[in-house]
Amino acid sequence: MTFFRMSSSLTAFGSGGLLAGMRPKVSVVRREGARTKRLERIVKGFANHRRIEILQLLSAQPNLCVGDISEKLQIELRTASEHVRRLVLAGLVVKRYKGREVRLSLGDRSPRILAFLDRLD
Repeated sequence: MTFFRMSSSLTAFGSGGLLAGMRPKVSVVRREGARTKRLERIVKGFANHRRIEILQLLSAQPNLCVGDISEKLQIELRTASEHVRRLVLAGLVVKRYKGREVRLSLGDRSPRILAFLDRLD
């Protein structure tokens, strides 16, 4: 028996299931799943105090490199690099290459995230 999510409840389908013969709208479930996965990636992107500090720092001083962030927050370069990597994957920080340097700035949704965090506090 297979279970599908339909309007916030589980419904059983299959041989002798509750609604045998009826088909769920699986495409709707898939789209909702993709949306929730995208939201999860964004939330996990800023779900750390160091990453929030990095977002705040880039808001005040855009176009920093990882070395600058490491120095200003007094954290190891490797730690800063890993946090920046996660922020980039979440789409909250944008990398810009200039020669050998990689400059970082806030992504489009980062100001809204920072405003949201300010309201939580």
